[in-house]
Amino acid sequence: MRMAGRLNIARVQGAVALLLIWFVFSAIAGGNASFVLSTKLITSVEKQYGEYAKRRLISWQELIRNDSSKTDSEKLEKVNRFFNRIRFIDDIVHWKQKDYWATPVEFLATNGGDCEDFSLAKYFTLIALGVSEQKLNMTYVKAVRLNQAHMVVTYYSAPNAEPLVLDNLISDIKYASKRNDLLPVYSFNGSGLWLAKARGRGQKVGGSERLKRWRDLLQRMPEGLY
Repeated sequence: MRMAGRLNIARVQGAVALLLIWFVFSAIAGGNASFVLSTKLITSVEKQYGEYAKRRLISWQELIRNDSSKTDSEKLEKVNRFFNRIRFIDDIVHWKQKDYWATPVEFLATNGGDCEDFSLAKYFTLIALGVSEQKLNMTYVKAVRLNQAHMVVTYYSAPNAEPLVLDNLISDIKYASKRNDLLPVYSFNGSGLWLAKARGRGQKVGGSERLKRWRDLLQRMPEGLY
């Protein structure tokens, strides 16, 4: 996976508070047109990170507001393709931290992140598009070829169905049984934490509030997005 150059992290972190304050999301049942990025947010991002950062946020807004997908499958393909264009950057390079979970706004504004950031952005965007949270998990796996921990999004069409895997390592969405390069460890969403197995969610062992980084992320998420 390609690494990018070092960012000015102090500058990035200095803008995070503004991003969280100025991000506006008003969710209403059955409608995506309520997704609104404030003018102040767009202006701030453009000032800090340039014209292309502004375009990324506007494209994200349009992806959600203008979505006409009829099925979950269409939404999965659209969201996976949209975020897989972002650069992979290791946290120690990007944030000067060993493991930082970025919000979708941080991820898009800085045009980079690691596997957790790809997965979290896809997860929250799919929920904004109306995909049920009960069908979505963020799943930690071991990437066999890379010999390292990795995170993907898994989608379950039914509670006991074999999940589809959305991954930043490859562009295709495949069933878990076709991803022999990934060994599941555990998975979670907003309502639970599971010890994973080869197919299906596995054994529920509690709530996702047991994960400190998940709790920290939700505290930084704009009110109303989740």
